[in-house]
Amino acid sequence: MNSSTACSHHLLIQPFWDYIIYEFGDLVSTPFFPVILAFSGFIFFSFPFTIVDLLGERCNFLYRYKIQKDKRPTMEMMGRCIWRAFFNHLVYVLPTILLNWFWFPSAPLPAKAPSVDTFLVEVIGCLLLFDFQYFIWHVLHHKNHWLYKKVHSIHHKYVAPFSWSSQNLGGYELMTLGFWSSTNPVRLGCHPLTSWTCNLVSICMSVDDHIGYNFPWSLSNVLPFDLYGGAVAHDMHHQRPDTNFAPFFGHWDMIFGTSSNIINRAPNARE
Repeated sequence: MNSSTACSHHLLIQPFWDYIIYEFGDLVSTPFFPVILAFSGFIFFSFPFTIVDLLGERCNFLYRYKIQKDKRPTMEMMGRCIWRAFFNHLVYVLPTILLNWFWFPSAPLPAKAPSVDTFLVEVIGCLLLFDFQYFIWHVLHHKNHWLYKKVHSIHHKYVAPFSWSSQNLGGYELMTLGFWSSTNPVRLGCHPLTSWTCNLVSICMSVDDHIGYNFPWSLSNVLPFDLYGGAVAHDMHHQRPDTNFAPFFGHWDMIFGTSSNIINRAPNARE
């Protein structure tokens, strides 16, 4: 790659970053912005599937792809999940942000944007690191009965997950996931744009895990199962909690033999 191509490649994101700084600099500089971004993303990504769930067979061209058709979420179930997400952010996340802001004031935003290559490597790296961290945490909280009962069982309230249930978490679990998603980019020395993007992509993938639909255009049907499990893998995890522990990708479950693909192909697999 010659120097002019490399320079243009490096500056490809710069106009967008300049626009963000100029138009929204005061907002994105506050420690509350990542939380606003994440919660807004949760609402934005979850809402369309609410319509599909409520319409049911009246929207059959989409509803026919529902994995567990005999279990439909009700308005009450959705409302409980939304309220729990709001409560957790108000009671746990907001005070933590305020304390962190008091002890560690926000650093000025950099004037320079990352190159496309750097941006993509940082995003993928953060997602892979989070995927590994949560895989270990998830296995531990399923194998230890006390941890499962006291912490993780809240998330398994619904055998058939739906979009809003991605945030049906106890405060400890939410804070653990939030700690990793917010500190991993910092530890890896990532650009703030990378951090925000990872935050939003993680929310999108988490909602996708819980939608309860196996759409033919889903990423899980485009990529091999051991690369990205999506809704199919995580729906199976809620039905059979001894399988598919990784939140996004499938390689750790394949390596440790906890993938439902491996278990279902085993000679002694349960019917």
